Amino acid sequence: MCSCEPSVTGGSSESPGTASTGSEVSGPGFSTGTGLIRTGDRSIRLELEIARSPAQRAFGLMHRRSLGERAGMIFLYETKSTGGFYMKDTLIPLSIAFLDGQGKILRILDMDPCREEPCKVYYPHVAYKRALEVNQGALASWGVSEGDVIELHT
Repeated sequence: MCSCEPSVTGGSSESPGTASTGSEVSGPGFSTGTGLIRTGDRSIRLELEIARSPAQRAFGLMHRRSLGERAGMIFLYETKSTGGFYMKDTLIPLSIAFLDGQGKILRILDMDPCREEPCKVYYPHVAYKRALEVNQGALASWGVSEGDVIELHT
């Protein structure tokens, strides 16, 4: 998964390493943390890889063959973004939640792997400061919806 800022069109050329979030490949030096999704009277705990730098955000979840059931990647931005995401070299279908600076979910989209170029770009049509990617359908199966809050613990 690539976070596509207006001028970013591809992924990173950095070599993958090992991840601790139930996935097989990790990108350029991701740190880890946990996320807590609060939806109604339920809380869902996630193991997260954190993409802070432009290189990390560009690499995202590319080349992963799987992602743990309660695992994901959180993309952090210093300023609000309206850029889209695309699935170049991403092998697994994902759901993405776009969040404001306090973790409130503004928009949720499902994204499918790109099988041929040009890859579809998924735009949230909202300004966001964070984005969370998990296995496609996981957010819906957990009853998560727009307006719910995700707390990040790094």
